[in-house]
Amino acid sequence: MISEHVFNDGFVRLSSILGPDGPIPISRSSWWQGVRDGRFPAPLKIGPRTTVWRVSEVSALIDQLQDEIVPHNDQNSPPANSSELKEG
Repeated sequence: MISEHVFNDGFVRLSSILGPDGPIPISRSSWWQGVRDGRFPAPLKIGPRTTVWRVSEVSALIDQLQDEIVPHNDQNSPPANSSELKEG
């Protein structure tokens, strides 16, 4: 169905992306530099003074940044309880 694909994604403004209210705590100038460098998603102009980003692209970026900060490596995680500790 076409409507599932069209309405499956939304848009967010920059104020919803950047901190302190947004999930990415960087400045506007750092964000725009990342856009120019290709590290952050490209914006869409939907009006002469309105710029938005796709929610799916911002969510993917947040997931990527979280993976860089907290790698999913089970070998380095602490044991779940004390019975898993080896006595030596």
